[in-house]
Amino acid sequence: MGSTTARSSNRRTIQSYTESAREYNGQVSSRPPRYIASALRRMMTHVTAGGLILEVGSGTGRDADFIESLGGKVRRTDATQAFLDLQAERGKHGERLNLLTDRLGGPYDAILAICVLIHVERADTDRVLRKIRRALRPGGVFLAAVWEGAGQTDGRYHMTYWSRSAFARRLAAAGLTVEWDSRTVARGGEMLLMFLARRLP
Repeated sequence: MGSTTARSSNRRTIQSYTESAREYNGQVSSRPPRYIASALRRMMTHVTAGGLILEVGSGTGRDADFIESLGGKVRRTDATQAFLDLQAERGKHGERLNLLTDRLGGPYDAILAICVLIHVERADTDRVLRKIRRALRPGGVFLAAVWEGAGQTDGRYHMTYWSRSAFARRLAAAGLTVEWDSRTVARGGEMLLMFLARRLP
């Protein structure tokens, strides 16, 4: 990881999710909202039968459940053990994985990170995106969602905000070409940016 500050932000974010995981689980619907479900379906059109999808930051497991209902095979991962424990309570297996510090394995047909890169400091984003690209098979796709805005905040959770053009440039710099993107009003009126990007050969 890039710096002592980044490591500290990462630890604080994981600890905050550890403390709030059960409460968060009780507040989140068991099915993804329509705009995320639509993006997941779009991602699945690029996954061949039997192809493997890595989900980084599975959280409650809601999106992985939906992908599996479409016939997908998902490797569920999260940096927060409390979320993995909650999924295990309903018979779902997940693995501990920290996007910043751990190897991702692969190659995967697709990688999914919904509101995960918002917790990565801007200075570490290029390195993380290159790691994601390396874990994809040639032609594989990456589905990401980030909050629109400017700057970073360091409260309970580290948050990095992006403009549509700036995040698209970071994807391109990492060797990921944007196939589709959207801008949607989400929780509390915030704007969610979603990108489906393909690994170039």
